[in-house]
Amino acid sequence: MSQRRAPVLACSVVGAAVVALDGTVLTVAQPALQRDLHADVGQVQWTSTGYLIAVASLLVFAGRLGDRYGHRRVFAVGALGFAAASAGIALAPGIGTVIVLRVLQGVCGALLQPATLGMLRTAYPPERLSTPIAVRTAAIGLAAAAGPLVGGALVSAYGWRSVFLLGVPPTLAIGLLALATRERPNEPSRSRGANPSHEPSPKDATAPAAPPSATGLSALDPAGALLLAVSLGLLVHGLVEAARPGGAPTGLLAVAGAVVTGIVLARHERRAARPLLPPELLRSAPVVAGLAALLAASAALFGSLFVATYFLQDVQDLDPLDCALRVLPLAVLMVFGALLCPKLQRRFGPRRTATAGAALLTLGVLLLSRLDTTAGAAAVGVSAALLGAGFVTLMVTATSVVVHRAPEAHAGVAGGLQQTAMNIGPALGVALATLLLALVPEGGFVPSRGAALPALVLIAALALPAAFALPRGADRRTRPEPPTPRAGSRPCVRS
Repeated sequence: MSQRRAPVLACSVVGAAVVALDGTVLTVAQPALQRDLHADVGQVQWTSTGYLIAVASLLVFAGRLGDRYGHRRVFAVGALGFAAASAGIALAPGIGTVIVLRVLQGVCGALLQPATLGMLRTAYPPERLSTPIAVRTAAIGLAAAAGPLVGGALVSAYGWRSVFLLGVPPTLAIGLLALATRERPNEPSRSRGANPSHEPSPKDATAPAAPPSATGLSALDPAGALLLAVSLGLLVHGLVEAARPGGAPTGLLAVAGAVVTGIVLARHERRAARPLLPPELLRSAPVVAGLAALLAASAALFGSLFVATYFLQDVQDLDPLDCALRVLPLAVLMVFGALLCPKLQRRFGPRRTATAGAALLTLGVLLLSRLDTTAGAAAVGVSAALLGAGFVTLMVTATSVVVHRAPEAHAGVAGGLQQTAMNIGPALGVALATLLLALVPEGGFVPSRGAALPALVLIAALALPAAFALPRGADRRTRPEPPTPRAGSRPCVRS
């Protein structure tokens, strides 16, 4: 690994892992936080909801900032801001301060997350992207698995404030590392990949005239960014509200508002000279298929885990540790499966690899839906193993395709869309599971007697056609080459 790529990979892996760890340890710390700050359940829920809305609504715009000003710079701002917000929460005097700082932490997380993929896209040739993405995914799986254990130990020994201090040293370190890392010569700030030193060639003269170069805020499409933020924020808020008892009417109203805002956004983007969502990216069949697969798979996985957790704890009366041990095969398969995915992709191609992952995930949800009150550890463990193996295979492959097939000039937007799918999917899955559990109040928590998991089987099955739409092999071109090579730029190897 070159000296330039090593710090990029370290920043990407640690940044993604810290965000994953932060989400899982907070769940363990919330009861203690509520008692210590004398807060009610609604206020504590907003420590998660406020963060999630901030992240989901800003991910794509943050990716656009990285495309224009450099992913390393945006990553450094996000990492250092995340560290500062975490330290502030650990010192917060009341629940109001915690909520405000969690929203700020979500803003910084939105800056950080797309850049973890954008930096990889600009540092690695496309045909070698699957390995760093797999390492990043393995780190996320390990952090998510370790979160409840680490969080429980810290809360028991030092209180809830310690879980927020946990993320300060690594995010501070990677933020400073990103600032100290030199970018490659052709990576600095650019709009849509334009190189200021590019001189027109005779071949350029025959090409259609490019739109005039946008500068300042106009190049970032602030109106599109605002509309997208409002639409995604309303969608996430609506899904979270729908998952609360009695929150369905408010949730449906928010989702309707998201749909209306989305329609306005679509009209605006068609007319914008420099749209936030580049048409060439949205017209890429592999990119759209990869995003659809990630959305369906994450909804199915997290919705299933939501139902399984209630089944194991409320029906089978297991404590949280025993519950975590029952589903431990999921985390194990995610860590080791991620490292195996690059080899599978090279041998079988993205389409067959992702389709196999989608099939395993669907089978895992199906087996989970057949469990009854007598289900033992083996049955739950097999289902969890299939969920982990299928999800990680599909996630690594689809993410590789999305980042690989996106033009390098739009790597940040592609990373933002990938992260958006991975944030919207879980909220959608949990909301759907909650609504369907309410339909069968007596036996809904028993998978074989409820409606939630059978519906989630269908959601998981939607990933199959999306996976089948991915490229057949790594050597297949699915997007046009640029008209001419840009002068002074390093050739980009495309698949």
